[in-house]
Amino acid sequence: MNVGLVILNVLLLVVLIGVLFWMQRKHVSFTKRVFTGLLLGIVLGALIQWIYPADSKIVSDSMEWYSLIGNGYVGLLQMVVIPLIMVSIIMAILKLSGGQNLGKISTSILLVLLLTTAVASAVGIAAALGFGLSAEGMPVGETEQQRGTVLEERLGEVEDKSLPAQLLEFIPTNPFEDMTGARPSSTLAVVIFSAFVGVAALGFMRKHPEQGEVFRNLMESIYGVVMRLVTIILRLTPYGILALIAKMVATTSGQDIMNLFKFVIASYVALIAMFIIHLVILAFSGLNPFQYVKKIIPTLTFAFTSRSSAATIPLNVETQTHKLGVSEGIANLSASFGATIGQNGCAGIYPSMLAIMIAPTVGINPLDWQFILTLIAVVTISSLGVAGVGGGATFAALIVLSTMNMPVALAGLLISIEPLIDMGRTALNVSGSLTAGVVSSRVLKEHDREKYDEPDRGLDTVEA
Repeated sequence: MNVGLVILNVLLLVVLIGVLFWMQRKHVSFTKRVFTGLLLGIVLGALIQWIYPADSKIVSDSMEWYSLIGNGYVGLLQMVVIPLIMVSIIMAILKLSGGQNLGKISTSILLVLLLTTAVASAVGIAAALGFGLSAEGMPVGETEQQRGTVLEERLGEVEDKSLPAQLLEFIPTNPFEDMTGARPSSTLAVVIFSAFVGVAALGFMRKHPEQGEVFRNLMESIYGVVMRLVTIILRLTPYGILALIAKMVATTSGQDIMNLFKFVIASYVALIAMFIIHLVILAFSGLNPFQYVKKIIPTLTFAFTSRSSAATIPLNVETQTHKLGVSEGIANLSASFGATIGQNGCAGIYPSMLAIMIAPTVGINPLDWQFILTLIAVVTISSLGVAGVGGGATFAALIVLSTMNMPVALAGLLISIEPLIDMGRTALNVSGSLTAGVVSSRVLKEHDREKYDEPDRGLDTVEA
């Protein structure tokens, strides 16, 4: 009987995939198919949760098949991340007039990411205080206790590494190992390695023009193949989103959400407020923020459902270069940096809210200005080290809480709603890297305003 119901649930997914495929054959726009996949996934997930009990083996077995589609798609995106970053950065540098521009680009992007992370920290603090959040009296079950124990065990990985040691891990001592994603900092290490290759190629081309031209032609050919590969994978986005969101909705407990409803609402108020701040920054840069929103929605939708900033890098780069008028070099650097450094959601808002909640349990007044300013500074600086130790929001929280001498085990109280709030955090992370790319291109006068202002027609490169 159970096998039959699992097959029925899988057939429902297959039927909805068929609907999306039919829409593709009818040449329905990519953006509309993405949102159709999102809505169908919500309906399917809600239906499964309504029919079956929360601990049903039927649901867990069905979700394994759903993961084959959803996680399989994320895996394909992760497969192309490293090749895309390498060839795009090298090609972008080859098009520069000199390697000195690379330093200006990197500095500008990092400054925007770190400054917005500091603002995000302040927003998270304001939200936690405004909603009166506190870890005192929160429900503690067996799952939360186990999560707290795991966090305390992992704290050793953070405490054993100073900030200089974490920054040292960015250096690609073995670039071939980093190309396999073997280390938490592999993505950023590949960015650095690719930048060195690009700068070295520029110098080689000046001294040996003929041989340098051969290298340029080779890189252009590789770049074309990689971009074609990215386009093929991006066409699978509606199907991946359908499976990912269906699994998330089907496996998220409504009772857990109600128990921590205030924290969920406060988190999304903070995330939305910070997203509005991104729009204000763009408006001050002389750009239409509504145009920005219309063009980035498909990318944020995928980030929201996949919960992976790294997996969103290909879509991030495509959106910046083909819809927002950002040059290839800036787009690749901001997308790569934004996936590992200065994450507004995971490294800014989340640890700040946790610290404010936990402060009363250790006798700290969360309204004390010295405490608040110290927290903002710690959050901003530690966002540089998150990539060095990996783990996204969890490690960001570990770094901040341990630095502020707070018990990290209390962070385990939120384990039941982690997927729900992580979706919003990831979307904000990606918006932060998109904003950094656009603002940096404006500051460095490399922005294509006409491309930014032209009407959105979905992801043109995917439709081509």
